[in-house]
Amino acid sequence: MYFNKNLFLLLFIFCFGVFACSSEKKENASSEIQETESPANKPDQKIILFFGNSLTAGYGIDEDDAFAGLTQQRVDSLGLDYKVINGGLSGETTAGGLSRLDWFLEEQPDIFVLELGGNDGLRGIALSETKSNLLAMVDKVRAKFPETKIILAGMQIPPNMGQEYSNEFKEIYPAVAKEKNVTLIPFLLENVGGIPELNLPDGIHPTEEGHKIVFETIWPYIEQEIN
Repeated sequence: MYFNKNLFLLLFIFCFGVFACSSEKKENASSEIQETESPANKPDQKIILFFGNSLTAGYGIDEDDAFAGLTQQRVDSLGLDYKVINGGLSGETTAGGLSRLDWFLEEQPDIFVLELGGNDGLRGIALSETKSNLLAMVDKVRAKFPETKIILAGMQIPPNMGQEYSNEFKEIYPAVAKEKNVTLIPFLLENVGGIPELNLPDGIHPTEEGHKIVFETIWPYIEQEIN
């Protein structure tokens, strides 16, 4: 597994620390972009909402080439009437996601893909808090839109906070998925994390080619939820 690669660990810890510290500065600008790039949907058009951090946002590449953009390309190629919304924000934590989720629930998402928690783990945030926030986000979506289909993207972290913490962090996602009966993607970065040629020079964020692999990991879960 890629957790044994020391260089990747150092880059992972350093770079996510930088992105987390800069997230407050980026949030307003990101919100403005989301507002201007999210035109009104057709009345009968369904929505797939990706809600996450820099991985979802497609840091370092064109947003259309990130896995959310690739999802839009796939549904378009299949003639499916779905609009994909990218709700990714660099440096985002589960607490931050919970606080901004209402803004994205002004319209009903038919499919909601939740990708958060990695920054919590790298900051050493209490696992109980991360789990509580993930549960609360699922509850918030369900309370407003009971028919929305929810997909939870699992994440893993290197053992910089200790192997026990890392192992317990990994188990949060299947526990939340089981408790709330949502679809689980076991590991979002399967076959991408820790592979240099599939990541940008920071060693963390996937390249365009890496995002293609992430998309192929995600697509079967989305496909099974599409009516």
